[in-house]
Amino acid sequence: MISRIWHGWTTPQNADRYEKLLKEEIFAGIQNRHICGFKDIQLLRREINGEVEFITIMRFDSLDSVLEFAGQDYERAVVPEKARAILSHFDERSQHYEIRTEMNRYE
Repeated sequence: MISRIWHGWTTPQNADRYEKLLKEEIFAGIQNRHICGFKDIQLLRREINGEVEFITIMRFDSLDSVLEFAGQDYERAVVPEKARAILSHFDERSQHYEIRTEMNRYE
């Protein structure tokens, strides 16, 4: 299992608008691609130093699934133009980690 992590920042004034864009358009678009091996996506948000930071964590079965999502340069951030217009700045590259273990509270 692979975890793909990416960070983006907005102004406080644009934060709600950006979150809505993610939830209603961007995440739905990813889901609608029916990428083999795409598991899920988490959205994290916090205010820090006068900005609002967003972190997305996507989980995939394998690196091949990540390649299907992002292309050959799979570390390159996938940031649609609508999102770029709202973000103050963002990571140009995503980080990828192999998930070595998971523990559920009730196991």
